[in-house]
Amino acid sequence: MATSARPARPQATPRDDSVAPSDRRPNRRSRRFGIEQRRNLTGWWFLLPAAVLIGWMNFWPMFEALLLSLQTGRGARLTWANPLWYNYARLFDDEIFKLTVVNTFIYLIVQVPIMLVLALILANLLNAPNLRLRGLWRTAIFLPCAVSLVSYSLVFRTMFATDGLVNDALLALHFIDSPINWLGQTGTARLVIILGLLWRWTGYNMVFYLAALQNLDYSTIEAARIDGAGSWRTFWYVTVPQLRPMILLTAIMSTNGTIQMFDESWNLTQGGPAYTSMTMSHYLYELTFQKSSNIGYGAAISYVILIMVALLAAIQMKVGDKRD
Repeated sequence: MATSARPARPQATPRDDSVAPSDRRPNRRSRRFGIEQRRNLTGWWFLLPAAVLIGWMNFWPMFEALLLSLQTGRGARLTWANPLWYNYARLFDDEIFKLTVVNTFIYLIVQVPIMLVLALILANLLNAPNLRLRGLWRTAIFLPCAVSLVSYSLVFRTMFATDGLVNDALLALHFIDSPINWLGQTGTARLVIILGLLWRWTGYNMVFYLAALQNLDYSTIEAARIDGAGSWRTFWYVTVPQLRPMILLTAIMSTNGTIQMFDESWNLTQGGPAYTSMTMSHYLYELTFQKSSNIGYGAAISYVILIMVALLAAIQMKVGDKRD
């Protein structure tokens, strides 16, 4: 009896042991690295237009201003200063610039702490869950921030004029015997600017504190109340320490904004009387575009303002940032 022929088994392809596994791994790694690299390049291509615009619109003018601060002359007739730091040395002999520095730091020292404390207190009050019409009160306090700088400055100039609403109210209440020239005296002119800043920017900072308060860990506040801490102790020893990062942020922003302040000085008092309420930015604008067209000297003042802003921000970060 004949046996059926069995199909031949396919012979296995001989394995090439000449290529070790360690030699084949770099191909996978290189392929993976290529994918990651392409993804990174895609992200950078999306960022490139914005980066170019930021460099062109922000950093290039800063570099040009640095070059201008090393030159002297009027208008387009500029030459390199001899020595190059002449404009910066000139600042030490400029009495008006020194006065504007004093004015700016008066606004900074007086207005910023009062504004931040008021904003913190208002945020804590308006964060109460049982407060009625919370949305209305929050909107009313924040609304001045949305008002145009020029508009509110004109309103304040009208209110504090010699025949304005403030003098009429004080005369009617018999607090004063004759109208006060609010904008024509050094102390009162500075006071009007400080009041204008408080009115406009307190609500702005209050919103930051409100956002931070709504993200607090309320178990700590409840624990303090259970331990018998009153409202003031709970606020000062429990709430405020948790708000430290937001307080630091608002302090840095308010400091930078005050040092660079221009609108209030320009629109409220025109820097008067006799430069005693003028800020550094206002003086920079007057030198560069109004009276002398001394662009190089104005650029030097702008870099001094930049250095002040950077130093104060660094000091605040060093003092206020207590993270480990």
